[in-house]
Amino acid sequence: MGFLIRWAFAFVLLAATYNPTQWNFVRWSMANYQESLSLTVLFGLILLVGYIIYLRATLRSIGLFGMILILAVVATVLWVLFDQGVISLDDPTINTWIAIVALSIVLAVGLSWSIVRRKLSGQADVDDIDE
Repeated sequence: MGFLIRWAFAFVLLAATYNPTQWNFVRWSMANYQESLSLTVLFGLILLVGYIIYLRATLRSIGLFGMILILAVVATVLWVLFDQGVISLDDPTINTWIAIVALSIVLAVGLSWSIVRRKLSGQADVDDIDE
């Protein structure tokens, strides 16, 4: 259940930043930054904090190679689904949603990896402590 919650937050973060609908930060900020510059900066900083939390945790737990590996696995699953005729990649809107789901899976795995590793190995991760 914890992984699904982490994935849902990653999905919302990515979809709130950009998605193919009109309801996203990029389109809203481009249309309203002159009238609502303070709100644009505030919402942008809130999104930035979310990205920093997810990216920092992901890079610390699985690293860049792990991120690329997870993305490769997700891309291969998409390739199999396309090859078997389950999905079609003709619609750019669907492609954008697929990319958002794929990237959110990478972020969710990165945020959850320490928990998974602890359950598999029985060893706890300890951050470096400056003394």
